[in-house]
Amino acid sequence: MINILTVCTGNICRSPYAELFLQNELNRVSPESFTIRSAGSHALVGHQMDERSSMKLHDVGVGSDGFVARQLNESTIRGNDLILALTDEHRKSIVAMSPRLLKRTYTVREFAAVLAELSALPDGTLPRGNDTTIVETRWAALLKAAQLARHAARIKFEGDLDVIDPYRQSDPVYDQMVDELLPALRSIVHFESRHATEK
Repeated sequence: MINILTVCTGNICRSPYAELFLQNELNRVSPESFTIRSAGSHALVGHQMDERSSMKLHDVGVGSDGFVARQLNESTIRGNDLILALTDEHRKSIVAMSPRLLKRTYTVREFAAVLAELSALPDGTLPRGNDTTIVETRWAALLKAAQLARHAARIKFEGDLDVIDPYRQSDPVYDQMVDELLPALRSIVHFESRHATEK
């Protein structure tokens, strides 16, 4: 099982969007291989997903029923293979909380840039298939390769690594959040989809 944590501030807008979208789509591609959770650095603990973020998520066919915000702490960061922060400040705060997580913590957009950098890997570098054992082996190899590609990806990435916080902002800011976040999430799903099927 690959454990991924997404992190924003309140854990009601950006990180639940990322969590629920990734869980839904990765379940479809590689069933029972991923557990996606989210947390907030200053979470509105116990709150449901923000209504407008939830509507944006519904627009791409994913529901938010049952979601409850939770606080980022030592317990929530423990045991994750990958942590995807929504801003560079969130990434830095996670690493400050646990320096050993440096190599496993990226912003979402940064990780998408890393995957783009790794798209040139020769066929056969990463094992193919969607059996849970193969998926675990593939992601272990991917995350090692990602560490080496990180610097080059950050240099080539054009634009901000952050995803804007729409909380209590106007509707166009929610649109901007989706525009910044959704392509990065889809690139993660696309990577898994490309490798989950045998050639």
